[in-house]
Amino acid sequence: MEQSIFRFFVGGLVVSFFAVLGDVLKPKSFAGLFGAAPSVALATLSLAVLSEGKDYAATEARSMIAGAGAFFVYAYVCSWILMRYSWPALKVTGASLALWLVVAISAWAVCLK
Repeated sequence: MEQSIFRFFVGGLVVSFFAVLGDVLKPKSFAGLFGAAPSVALATLSLAVLSEGKDYAATEARSMIAGAGAFFVYAYVCSWILMRYSWPALKVTGASLALWLVVAISAWAVCLK
């Protein structure tokens, strides 16, 4: 129960901070980006440090970085294909999920295992 309350308050504070940051920065399309992922990651890492220790949280942070790298590759390839070839977005994003999976598993095997 304490973890849920902690996660609620820390998550709310961090979400609010990143929402303000996203509102201040230009373009406004960044607001959603800053409102979700960083705040959830920071709340999760805070909870991991308190409940499991610094070593466990470090492993979680490395995993988050690897996932972010895989997502960057996925987003880059999707946007490049969509801008260059004008293919249907659903087909491009669906097919590119396989690329994300390969990059994520490769990062795990090379860096995190």
